[in-house]
Amino acid sequence: MASSDDVAAHYSVAGEPAVRCAAPGRVNLIGEHTDYSGGFVMPAAIDFCTIAEISPRTDGRISLYSQNMGEEISYPAEPLPSTARKHWSDYPMGVAWSLAQEGVRAGAFALTLEGNVPLGAGLSSSASIEVATALALLELAGTSLPLPTIALACQRAENVFVGARSGIMDQFIACAGKQDHALMLDCRSLEYRHLPIPAHVRLIICNSMVKHEHAGGQYNVRREEVEEGTRILHARWPSIKALRDATEAQLNECRLEMPPNVFRRCRHIITENKRVELAASALERGDLPAFGTLMAEAHRSFRDDFEASCSELDTLVEIAAELPGCYGARMTGGGFGGCTVNLVEENKADQFREQIHTRYRATTGIDADIYLCRASAGARRLS
Repeated sequence: MASSDDVAAHYSVAGEPAVRCAAPGRVNLIGEHTDYSGGFVMPAAIDFCTIAEISPRTDGRISLYSQNMGEEISYPAEPLPSTARKHWSDYPMGVAWSLAQEGVRAGAFALTLEGNVPLGAGLSSSASIEVATALALLELAGTSLPLPTIALACQRAENVFVGARSGIMDQFIACAGKQDHALMLDCRSLEYRHLPIPAHVRLIICNSMVKHEHAGGQYNVRREEVEEGTRILHARWPSIKALRDATEAQLNECRLEMPPNVFRRCRHIITENKRVELAASALERGDLPAFGTLMAEAHRSFRDDFEASCSELDTLVEIAAELPGCYGARMTGGGFGGCTVNLVEENKADQFREQIHTRYRATTGIDADIYLCRASAGARRLS
């Protein structure tokens, strides 16, 4: 544990002022588990963030302090560790390791992390930590990298160093978010465009309070199932490199060659990619009822074909569908717990929050955290 005196000392080693960088969490409006299949996603950055404060040290050490954990940990600056220790410090250290692969070395430094992105809720607290850390390290090293390169470096930190096989979406939206816009991302080419979210709509995130973990567990199992299905399709049609390339007709032709669970996982992803493209068109023309219908279809697919929902998430979606002012609701994030995202008329937002909290508690006995959000900007330097 570090006392307040420890924290004050944290920044006086080299006698230079700290630099502060921030990166947001995110909510995914539609497009779940499509990113690692080279597909399409539509996240929005939200107004919860991680702040990374960094300053140089002269003693050859890397000192990391988490305000949220109330804990400080130290590493040698050379050589950087290359393996995780199953600790919160794996995320910033993984970023330092990954940036070193890009030729960026910040040397010895003190880094403090503080954030309000809810942990284990599926709002991408890990990518928020990674991208804020990356920006801080780049500032300290006196260099810069293109946003896609930063996102890929942070994804590598999570995939290779931490061991969670996440796609590129979380890190990319943390880098490239835009105020009052969602982002339509092609996860293969990394081409993207911003889509306006109407001013009269709020994003309301409902935390089921069921925690999930991505480093291992069912998330990685689902990814392995998707990869198995992709291999079977590729054997028949070599042009299929990822599920992004496959059609429902091709998948149906291979149905008897796949275990039933693998077939259903692939069907979710192939149909989800179509839904994201249709949802982008709906948002561009301001057709929120059509967007909401696609959200409902996406949730059913995630629940039934991908089997990565849970009863609490399903309950939240069912309640939301009955409340006035709600255009659409679905689970968001990796699944197996976490949150739902709801598109709600602003003049009904407070009523929606009160009613969904009351009904969810009556049904499950759980006091859900309800967050009223707006789409926010991406990562940035604060000072």
